[in-house]
Amino acid sequence: MNEDGKTDSLGNVAEFSVSEISQALKRTVEDAFGHVRVRGEVSGYRGPHASGHCYFALKDERARLEAVIWRGTFSKLRFQPQEGLEVVATGKLSTYPGSSKYQIIIDAIEPAGAGALMALLEERKRKLAAEGLFAQERKRPLPFMPRVIGVVTSPTGAVIRDIIHRITDRFPVHVLVWPVRVQGETTGDEVSAAVAGFNALERDGPIPRPDLLIVARGGGSLEDLWGFNDEAVVRAVAASQIPVISAVGHETDWTLIDLAADRRAPTPTGAAEMAVPVKAELEADLARLAARLKAAISRDVERRRQGLRAVARALPSPDQLFALPRRRFDTELV
Repeated sequence: MNEDGKTDSLGNVAEFSVSEISQALKRTVEDAFGHVRVRGEVSGYRGPHASGHCYFALKDERARLEAVIWRGTFSKLRFQPQEGLEVVATGKLSTYPGSSKYQIIIDAIEPAGAGALMALLEERKRKLAAEGLFAQERKRPLPFMPRVIGVVTSPTGAVIRDIIHRITDRFPVHVLVWPVRVQGETTGDEVSAAVAGFNALERDGPIPRPDLLIVARGGGSLEDLWGFNDEAVVRAVAASQIPVISAVGHETDWTLIDLAADRRAPTPTGAAEMAVPVKAELEADLARLAARLKAAISRDVERRRQGLRAVARALPSPDQLFALPRRRFDTELV
């Protein structure tokens, strides 16, 4: 009963502390949304915090969802958030009791479709081009006849077989293969490590240092080839002291590694053809040059021989030479 003699309808309502209600809400949200995929535009992204964690939001035209990527997860991301990029984030919903907020804790993030990938690609291309990594003056000539060729690709599949087969047919040389995954989240790290690893080999070490590198994989979609648009790959290829041929995808495909490499091949087989000349053609050229040289020497010898003959014909004969003093003596007596 209250002061007016009426029953207090709230007297039997359970009482919670602030912490208790916050924890109850947290459990409810996490149980209901244990694992979700959320599509939205990245908003407020400023890169990792000093702690290494990332804080931003996902938004659409009607709502906004706070997001966080913990430091350990961020270092393993295949894609990193960019302001204004539409993405699909995978993670779990949780609440932050300290400020009565709910948020998504992101485990993985990727651009939302090919359009978003192209936007990200163009932005990365502009950034790296501004640093001069695609400048023509950075390009190095390919060696005419490399002794050792390093190939960065998958150790299985048609690509490596095609490259080795074509090199063997044209001009057999020593081929070293650095095996990498050519698709997936680790592609960028593995390819960049392979390029740097070949460059780190000693020239006279137990493993010969290549004179030329080929980075290759077969064709695929933009998503399949995305590892070769990785910023680390572009920087590794641009920094390589060994000339690099990129042979990623088919002729119509292109990736950022193509812009950083010294030469781009339309296919992996085309890269092998760029790498070495045709031995039989070289031998034929040498034979033709040898024949021309021999003919030129023969002509020169004959020309000199004819010159000597002309000189010999102009000289007096032995009888004429012996007759000269007598004729002169007879003249003096008269």
